[in-house]
Amino acid sequence: MQAALYKCTACLFHFIPESNAKLVTRMKAPDEHTIKHWLTPRIAKHDTAHDLQHVMRVVERARDIGQAEGADLNILIPAAWLHDLIALPKNSAERSQAASRSAEQAAAWLLSQGTHRATVDAISHCIAAHSFSGEVQARTKEAKILQDADRLDALGAIGIARCFVTGASFGAAFYHPEMPITDGNSRSFNDKHYTLDHFYTKLYKLPERMHTQTAREIALQRLSFMKKFEQQLIGEIAGKNDMQHPA
Repeated sequence: MQAALYKCTACLFHFIPESNAKLVTRMKAPDEHTIKHWLTPRIAKHDTAHDLQHVMRVVERARDIGQAEGADLNILIPAAWLHDLIALPKNSAERSQAASRSAEQAAAWLLSQGTHRATVDAISHCIAAHSFSGEVQARTKEAKILQDADRLDALGAIGIARCFVTGASFGAAFYHPEMPITDGNSRSFNDKHYTLDHFYTKLYKLPERMHTQTAREIALQRLSFMKKFEQQLIGEIAGKNDMQHPA
């Protein structure tokens, strides 16, 4: 009898940790491979500024910043993968709803995968708060880092490329034909018509809006490159130094 009781107790002892392990696993979001496999056919293919490559860059920057800042990567990384599930055109009247719609769709899928409600809520908040146009305040460290990672992709060489691709998508000219740059007084900024104006209306302001020191340092480096690009662009528009040859 005692032997039988010991055997049953031993079975129970081994069963409880296994059960708890499964519960903990279910509380977390699916692994990155699973998320990417589910995401790939659903991500925007018509918008190269918000395609899978953009998502992958944001994931890696979020990982770098999250590790440096001590964030919960079990929340941050799934949120980074799923942050642009719904991509609406920049000139759409519904553009400000893209992040909240992405959060809703991500939450529905995560719950269907057995992810714990509290984990889903934390991931959904990150997604809903990441957007510049959504105007949702980031309340958690992970949400702030996702904002930073996404905004970093709007700066530097890749930011320039994305900016001009986006402007072209709704018919904006590269720059104002008579006054490519302005201080905002000589003429009003209009980034709906002139893509270069977007550098001033939004992109140059991003470094000061970064939440983390890690992201701020990266942003300032990328900002420096963008200003050099702008100087080169303005020089080429004006034809300066084109006829000079090296000695």
